[in-house]
Amino acid sequence: MKTYFITTAIDYTNAPPHIGHAYEKVLADVLARYQRLRGREVFFLTGVDQHGQKVQQAAEKQGISPTAFTEELSKEFLELWKKLSISYDAWASTTKRKHTIIVGKILEKLFQEGWLYKSAYQGYYSVRQEQFLTDKERNEAGEFGPEWGEVLFLEEENWYFRLARCQPWLTSFLEKHPDFLTPAFRQKELKNAIEKMSSDLCISRPKSRLSWGIDIPFDPSFVVYVWFDALINYLSFAEYFNEEEELSFSQRWPCDTHVIGKDILIPAHGIYWPCMLHAMGFSDEQMPRLLVHGHWTLHGEKISKSTGNVLDLMDLVNRYGVSALRYYLMREAIVGRDADFSEERLLLRYHTDLSNGLGNLLNRTLGMVVRYRPEGLSALPLSKECNKLLEDHEELLERYCQEMELSNIHASLEIMMQIVTSTNVFIDQTAPWKIAKDRTQSDRLSSILWTLLQSTRLTATLLLPVVPAAEKIFKQLALQPVALGGEKELFKFPAHYRASEGEPVFPRLIPNS
Repeated sequence: MKTYFITTAIDYTNAPPHIGHAYEKVLADVLARYQRLRGREVFFLTGVDQHGQKVQQAAEKQGISPTAFTEELSKEFLELWKKLSISYDAWASTTKRKHTIIVGKILEKLFQEGWLYKSAYQGYYSVRQEQFLTDKERNEAGEFGPEWGEVLFLEEENWYFRLARCQPWLTSFLEKHPDFLTPAFRQKELKNAIEKMSSDLCISRPKSRLSWGIDIPFDPSFVVYVWFDALINYLSFAEYFNEEEELSFSQRWPCDTHVIGKDILIPAHGIYWPCMLHAMGFSDEQMPRLLVHGHWTLHGEKISKSTGNVLDLMDLVNRYGVSALRYYLMREAIVGRDADFSEERLLLRYHTDLSNGLGNLLNRTLGMVVRYRPEGLSALPLSKECNKLLEDHEELLERYCQEMELSNIHASLEIMMQIVTSTNVFIDQTAPWKIAKDRTQSDRLSSILWTLLQSTRLTATLLLPVVPAAEKIFKQLALQPVALGGEKELFKFPAHYRASEGEPVFPRLIPNS
């Protein structure tokens, strides 16, 4: 069985992590945890991109080596992902020897097969974006806008990849495989960019101005362009070696979900990457699938250090906790769309859904089971009203899985909350505290209590990919998560069940504490 392969764009280590990095990692982590709940083998890859001119310049400003600079920033990323419970299986670092070897082998292969050539070029170069610019990048005033940062006029020799040769193939591929890109509304944007493909891709930088990179194996006076180097990480850290250390397809390929931000769809992941894979010999069926998320703003404005409109991620985690932050990011944002960060909304979501919603359901359920069945619950047929509630919940479970397969996390959490709401309504309608006073309704009370346990168990299962701390709920319930990959066993009853006193899993948070 093929491993479910999910990866995020590796983080460029020229600056500390920001809210966009955190959102992307949590999104990928939720999808990975969900697939594991389905019983699938998962390979979740993330990491850091450590080469490039911006990294070299940032290190020079601090008076340290690029190696020391990137290692220190990498620690920040690793520390934050550990705090956020990111369950990656492999960590990519583009300075690793295995990556350097594979980049070199791929370049040799492309060179031998005529995909690479050397040529002189003169033109304008964006230091910030580390790419050459054409007149298409000029604004209406005929200038290169501020988004390009410092722009220099350069004249130099470089190595080029025959990108333009791939245009007919890429156009045809996108038409035949609309599932290459999610959400669908991004496809028009990508198609328009493909239509404008007219030049080849410069894949080298002369060592005379950039030494921090991987050597071109057949011309060591050049290093590899950072994007060409970085994209290959998806192969090199997914075991793109056979036993003889030759290039070979991995059982993990193709990547089922590349989670990337909208800013690196065009041209890097939407054009460069599939064209590189095509030139390497990958078939259309071996192309990855891109999941493109939007950006986060703060107070409706772009998050930027220069304007002071920033978020301290570690401070947010320390003040509100991992559960609150992860839940808010997944509940508030629609994948593919931009979202605005609000601490007030974070607290509202946490208290409404987790503390007052699921947390209250857990406490009510365990409280009644302990009070009314201190000796434990024994197996018995469920009543009609209880079967009806669980059947409704099974339908909601199917809808939840459908939305998760489409990466609609916010919609899945809305469905989860429908189960919480309907179960709390069921408690109010059946009023177990009244039934407990009538000895003739003992079996009905047991049936209701078991149904509440199962509904709480199901809800905690659906929350588990988003909030790993939901594991605490299963310990209190003394039950395992619902098996999403096979028989759901919602109606199975253990021979004897005994509950323990519950403790708050989602305690209330105090703003700005």
